[in-house]
Amino acid sequence: MTKDRRLDDIEIPIEPANLRFLRRLVTVLTVIMIGGVVTVVSLLVIRLNEAPASLTLPDRVTLPDGATATAFTVGSDWFGVVTEDDEILIYDQVTGTLRQTIVLE
Repeated sequence: MTKDRRLDDIEIPIEPANLRFLRRLVTVLTVIMIGGVVTVVSLLVIRLNEAPASLTLPDRVTLPDGATATAFTVGSDWFGVVTEDDEILIYDQVTGTLRQTIVLE
């Protein structure tokens, strides 16, 4: 005759301490990774929804009448200003005088 085994009679094996530690470690690391991803995504959303900073030009730059600067860059002995009218104004870095005007098409 076979012995009738019920679920109550089945012994549950004891979990080794190393396995228990590893399971907890993986769980903690998973929570930390999820928190990190949520933080990075939320910071990106916050940064990308901010209004762009206003462009401040050096005091010695005098733009032509009606021109509004949209970009500014500095070279070795020059600096350039891009205007809303799709013009690039190249100024001398030492004297601040207008060297060249480039019209973008």
